[in-house]
Amino acid sequence: MEALSLLLNVLAQTLSIYTLILLVRVLLSWFPNLDWSNPVLATVSSITDPYLNAFRGLIPPLGGLDLSAIIAFIALNLVQQLLGGLSASLMGGGGIGY
Repeated sequence: MEALSLLLNVLAQTLSIYTLILLVRVLLSWFPNLDWSNPVLATVSSITDPYLNAFRGLIPPLGGLDLSAIIAFIALNLVQQLLGGLSASLMGGGGIGY
C-alpha cells in the first residue's frame, strides 16, 4: 500500500510540474512575436500543445480568445486532487494531500 501511495504522490507532483509548464506556455502565447523555433520554446510547445489541442477541439475560440486552457487547467487540478486524495486515504489520512 505504501508503494502505491508513493506512486500516486509522484504522479501528483509530476502533474504539478506539468501545470507550471502549461502556465508558462499560456503566458508565452500572449507574446505574438516570439520565435517558436527556439529550442526551449519549441520544447515547451511540444510538451503542452497535444494536451491543449484536446481541449481546443471541445471549446472553439470566442472572439479571438482561446478559453480551452482554462478547462485544461481545471482538468489537471481535478486529477491532482483525486491522486492526492487517493494517496492520503491509502496512508490512512483520509484527507486531501500531496
